[in-house]
Amino acid sequence: MERRAKIIATLGPASQDKKTIKNLLKAGMDVARINFSHGTHQEHAQVIQNLRDCARELNRSVTIMQDLSGPKIRTGEMTDGTVELIEGNQLVLTTEEILGTPEIVQVNFSDLPQSVNVDGRILLDDGRLELLVKAIKGQRVITEVIQGGPLKAHKGVNLPGANLKIQALTDKDFIDLEFGLSQDIDVIALSFVRKADDITRLREAIQSINPERSKIPIIAKLEHPDAIKNMHEIIHASDGVMVARGDLGIEMPPESVPIIQKQIIASANKHLSFVIIATQMLDSMISSPRPTRAEASDVANAVLDGSDAVMLSGETAIGDFPVKTVEMMASIICQSEEHSDEWGRLSLDITDDSSHDDAVYITRAARELAQDRAVAAVAVFTRSGRTARLMSKARPNVPILAFTPDLRTYQYLSMLWGTTPYLIPHAESIEEMIIHVDAAVIEGTPVEVGQEIVLIAGFPIQKMVAPNLALLHTVQSSQ
Repeated sequence: MERRAKIIATLGPASQDKKTIKNLLKAGMDVARINFSHGTHQEHAQVIQNLRDCARELNRSVTIMQDLSGPKIRTGEMTDGTVELIEGNQLVLTTEEILGTPEIVQVNFSDLPQSVNVDGRILLDDGRLELLVKAIKGQRVITEVIQGGPLKAHKGVNLPGANLKIQALTDKDFIDLEFGLSQDIDVIALSFVRKADDITRLREAIQSINPERSKIPIIAKLEHPDAIKNMHEIIHASDGVMVARGDLGIEMPPESVPIIQKQIIASANKHLSFVIIATQMLDSMISSPRPTRAEASDVANAVLDGSDAVMLSGETAIGDFPVKTVEMMASIICQSEEHSDEWGRLSLDITDDSSHDDAVYITRAARELAQDRAVAAVAVFTRSGRTARLMSKARPNVPILAFTPDLRTYQYLSMLWGTTPYLIPHAESIEEMIIHVDAAVIEGTPVEVGQEIVLIAGFPIQKMVAPNLALLHTVQSSQ
């Protein structure tokens, strides 16, 4: 059985050379995430070029995701790179530009003093360190160290419960976005989304930079309590969501995250929206060649609950076993999907908004036809990728073969659940379309001559209309 759920791997120092990228693609990487919280534009440009070169050499597609860093509050530079915070000691956080010491540390957020309250908590380095606010004096916040330990430069600062008046799209993000669009990236992820308007602002920024890319898919990262409150509006405004459990588990009680994750997956699938589960999925494999049993269960449950993709972060960016980690994730997914009929919890209910969309009904009908006739695959013709996405969300029990004449769409299609993309010439008729399908299917899929497939397209073909046609086709030899 072919794997359906997709694997997103973050590239970094451990995985951005051509040899490793090629091995990651062979191991099962479908989407390459480039984290713009780190690295330079020059370094990112080289990674993007390496990705395109390797995909071309392997004759396959890879989706490149630009992950904008967003308004992440971080610590400043340290005198010796790391300072040791001692429980019970005083630590001053300041917005002034200084080198950090065990007594005073810079934070890159000018409104820090206005955003915290006396007796409020401040968490550092993914919650590993905890401070209690004792006093606020000008640009300085005086705290007591409640949970100590080593603190490095550029570590995250979380202010649970604070009402932060900051925009999701920063000046740095705008510059990075301009660069990413110039590099022809395929998908954009926006960090720290709090409301649907954050997605609207990003879409407007894309329009102002490059109107031709105004419809590039946007993934909203849900990692703040406000995002959970506004979840439905955000899902409606974006093309997909990422359950970013790192900051979400700091800003909210950790015990609430599993239930929130399930709620987001269910809501995204109901809205026919792409959904990713991310953060610490196989975290122990940063330094170990095998995951914990709990991590394997985490990946499996995300798949069984109906996620479109699961994501690796530090495991592939800085870990010792990036390729082994992708291989392990692929293996866990395949094992889980073999038992999806028994243990899967995916609901195929859709929202009222989608109930009047003919394309949705065509893809649902294709799924039923594929099941009733025991066909070998569903073939989809698409220019923008929308029909393939809707077919993916219908979750047929056979592979989805997505055919497109558009290179950008071809690259994006790799991230869709159950979908294998094919780049073909533009077809002017159903007959020509079928010729392309037969040639591609026979050459590069397990489908054999004489087997039936369901074919979906918009008719008339040359007008590139929304899908309104589903037909049964018996694969023919082109010779």
